[in-house]
Amino acid sequence: MASFAFSESSAMLLLLVLVTYLAVATSAANFYQDVDVTWGDQRGKILNGGQLLTLSLDKFSGSGFQSKNEYLFARIDMQLKLVPGNSAGTVTTFYLSSQGPGHDEIDFEFLGNSSGNPYTVHTNVYAQGKGNKEQQFHLWFDPTAAFHTYSIVWNPQRIIFLVDNSPIRVFQNSEAIGVPFPKTQPMRVYSSLWNADDWATQGGRVKSDWTKAPFTASYRNYNANGCVKSSAGSSCASTNSVNDQAWQTQELDSAGRNRLRWVESKFMIYNYCTDLKRFPQGLPAECKRS
Repeated sequence: MASFAFSESSAMLLLLVLVTYLAVATSAANFYQDVDVTWGDQRGKILNGGQLLTLSLDKFSGSGFQSKNEYLFARIDMQLKLVPGNSAGTVTTFYLSSQGPGHDEIDFEFLGNSSGNPYTVHTNVYAQGKGNKEQQFHLWFDPTAAFHTYSIVWNPQRIIFLVDNSPIRVFQNSEAIGVPFPKTQPMRVYSSLWNADDWATQGGRVKSDWTKAPFTASYRNYNANGCVKSSAGSSCASTNSVNDQAWQTQELDSAGRNRLRWVESKFMIYNYCTDLKRFPQGLPAECKRS
């Protein structure tokens, strides 16, 4: 009986240690460890012990941050609460980018609007310095009222843009028909809040109202699950305790495809693949395939 009691208490202790470890590991990812605030002269702030990051914009400057790590393929999740009220002229960003003139880039940009009008979610993909692959959407919720999760899945086969885990866009690797695809340049995660009232809201017709400044966007629950590039090579890891590798081959199942069609039919407001005036010589090759 004594040996049973010892075994039971030992098991309880082991379970307690394991649960404590998992709790610490799960919460270990924080902005102090994962990012650097790179510009804005104190307008970017890490708060709540690293669990919250805010960026602000006033008439003199915006602000921004970048990940400490570079990734060659990854799934990046970030929760954002966008600038509330009259956000006209402001742009809040969350994107991946390499450096240099022939850079690769995968963009989420959130274009503000006057009070009562919806945000525009602007997406784009650059490969070898060439973009021009814009798709734009409205959202099916108010992105300023609460935090929502925005995700980029980037693997060798495709790029998937997700909002609250619902796909809004898929950009397939079409190298077989001569379309460049980002796959050789490591990219960092970047976020920023800046003034673009020369074009961001209704083509620049609506300007930023500086009497409403400072404008503030909030970030939390950053998770980078990807292949970290370093001088020693590349290793795949996560800022979360559960290192889920499904993203490396992730594609849409039938439910995901149905959800994507719903978003495209209800909320897409611009698609470069249907802009015949922009491409009078013919639509880009990947558009014909899709």
